[in-house]
Order: sequence, then structure tokens, then C-alpha cells
Amino acid sequence: MTDPNVSHSNNKHSASLAAASAQKIAIIGGGLSGLFTATLLEQAFATAPKNLQITIFEKSRSVGRLATRYRTDKSTDKNWQWSFGAQFFTAKSESFKQFIAPDLHSGLLQPWLAKVVNLTSASESGQSPQIEPKEQWDSIHARYISTPKMTSWGRKLADDLQFTTIKFKTRVAPLAQYSHLQTDKRTELFDEKGESLGLFDWVICTAPNGQAAELMADSGFTQQGKILKPEMLACYTLMLGWQDDVKLPDSLKSQANEPVSNWDVAFIQGSILDRVFIEHHKPNHEQLLPSLTIHANNQWSQQQVDQDITKITEQLLAEAKQLLNWREQTAPTQIDCHRWRYASTLTPLDIEGNEQPLGILVDKDKQWLVSGDWCAQGNIESCYQVAEQTVGVILEAVSTN
Repeated sequence: MTDPNVSHSNNKHSASLAAASAQKIAIIGGGLSGLFTATLLEQAFATAPKNLQITIFEKSRSVGRLATRYRTDKSTDKNWQWSFGAQFFTAKSESFKQFIAPDLHSGLLQPWLAKVVNLTSASESGQSPQIEPKEQWDSIHARYISTPKMTSWGRKLADDLQFTTIKFKTRVAPLAQYSHLQTDKRTELFDEKGESLGLFDWVICTAPNGQAAELMADSGFTQQGKILKPEMLACYTLMLGWQDDVKLPDSLKSQANEPVSNWDVAFIQGSILDRVFIEHHKPNHEQLLPSLTIHANNQWSQQQVDQDITKITEQLLAEAKQLLNWREQTAPTQIDCHRWRYASTLTPLDIEGNEQPLGILVDKDKQWLVSGDWCAQGNIESCYQVAEQTVGVILEAVSTN
């Protein structure tokens, strides 16, 4: 289903797009902001597809940033699986609801009707944690997940692109590092080895703001001073797995005489841990071995961001053991930890203390844009919102040239 906002732009600019010369567009970063931008650009140029050439440069070997990690139990051939990045997303704007509707219809995206609790570690060793009901997620104010993995949606978005080339394991060099040609507003990009990546009419950077600041440093980008205005915080993610349900600690088992024990998501009270997500409770995840994802507190994670990951893992594991109260016979057999340097965005505040999202940063003269979820509120819908803004800027510029 086509986004109605972009459809309106199509109608408004279709004649200009048909008459325009081919637009070569570079998108730095193959996360959701980059994929959404490429998708909406292709929709906008649907009446003039020959006039659009998009190249996404992604430094890793995959797209989407909805990270999934798994391990296989060789004895049963079953998997532990952890969504160690974003656990879910919401859709509040009508345009984003329209955008995700086809993938909801196909079942790729599904609402997670989770039972949410507050969880507090027992003050004395050996006592069970305190579990209190918090809320029940419903389909009206839905939290969505991608199935069978959180990475599945990003890969599907990439597969659906028709006029976009994705170049993996390609690091774009800072724009000022090599002398770049800029004629008729075209920019030549280079990789980190100094090899030319081509000439582009538009350059869109969707990297986290710390990386974006490095890419645009000393390039003459007119909005450089605003890139680091939003503060981004780190997050450590602990991933735990058990051989089977029998070996789970009681805090993770459903107790018939304690209805509140049957929970899916927990907000942690009084701990360096922040939230717990039970992976095998999600829709279409019943076949998984017991898998648990725990996000640490962002402020604590930021303070420890450069610490040795092994020591961090030991500290988080000790906190999790106290929280979930496992014994030697109910301890997890799978343990992993990941560090996200750019995990959460502190949205800038105005003089009255209200959140004031930055918005995308545009240098109209050079035809460079810097965007990303950190330009809005730091969530997945923000990726879509900045993509909409980016496409709007490009359509407006093309229609007036």
C-alpha cells in the first residue's frame, strides 16, 4: 500500500519528475532510515523510474539494524534467538500505519500482546523477586515485531527495492578526506581506501550522529554545528538461554496459583538493568528454546561504554542472577553480551523544557542531507519520519530546477 503523503507528492511533482534529468542519490547507511528513504524515493519516482538511481553504502554485511542473534543446540537442532537491538516498534502516524499495512497483512509484522510487569530483586538472598502487574499491551496501541526474526523486515524492504543498489562492506570516507569533485552540485564520494564510489546529485547520511559528525567534518556542511546537539546514549544487552523450560528458574515459569507470574516483559526497579524480554513468548517464537534478552540502563551503560566487555558481562550476569534468583541447576547455559554505542537519543529540549526534535539537516547548496532516527525521537517510527522529510526536500528541489 502506498503512503498517502508520498502519493500526494507524486501527483504534485509528477510532471517535474518526468522532465527532470536522472537523479543519482547516495545513501550512507543501510539501516531502517536508509531503507525507508530509498523505498519512499522509489514510490515518489514511480511515474518516472528511469530518472532515479539510488546507491546505499553499508559498512556491514547486512541491512535493517533490527539485530537478531541466534545459536543452535546441536542435540535438538532448535535455536536460541535474541532480538538484541530494538525489541518492538509502534505506529502512531497515519502515514506510517499505511506504510506497514501490507506487511501486517502478510504476517511478516505482528502485534505483540505482551503482559508487562514491574520486577524488583529480593532484598535477601534466596528470596523470590517481587513481581507486580504493570500493563497489558493490546492491538489498539500495538507494539509490533517482525517475524520470524527482527531482521526479516529489513531484508524484505531491501529485497523490494527496484532502482536501488546496495553495496555492503563499504565504508564511505569523510567527505573532506579526499578532494571531491563538485560540479553542478554533484559530489564524488570515496571509500576508505581512496577509491571513487561515483558522482552523486544528492548525498544522504543516515549514520548515528557521532559517525555523521566525523563523515561531514571539515567538509563545509552548513549544518555541521547541529549534528551533535542530540545526545546519544549507549546500551549493553545481555542475552541468556536455557536448555528447556524445566531448567528455567521459578521467576520465569508460569505458576498456576500465581497469575502474575506469567509475564513477557519486565521493567526493572532499582537496578543497573532496565528491561527484560522473554523471546520465546513472542508471536511465532514458540519453537525457540528459552531465550531472554536484558537491556541495561542507558545512563549506566554510557558511563561504562569503554569498559572491558568481559567485565561488563560478569557484572550484568551477577545482577541478572540476583534479579531472577537462579540456582546452579537453573543457571543459563547460553550467555552473550553486546555493546551498542548509539542506542538511545535524548531529544533536545526547548526553553520551556519541552522535547524539540532536531529534524533532518539540509545543505541545499551542496545537496547534502543528514538524517537518522536521532533527528526525531530515536525510535523506529522516527526512521520513517526523517525519510518522509528527506524525500520531501528532494522532490521540492527537483520540481523547482
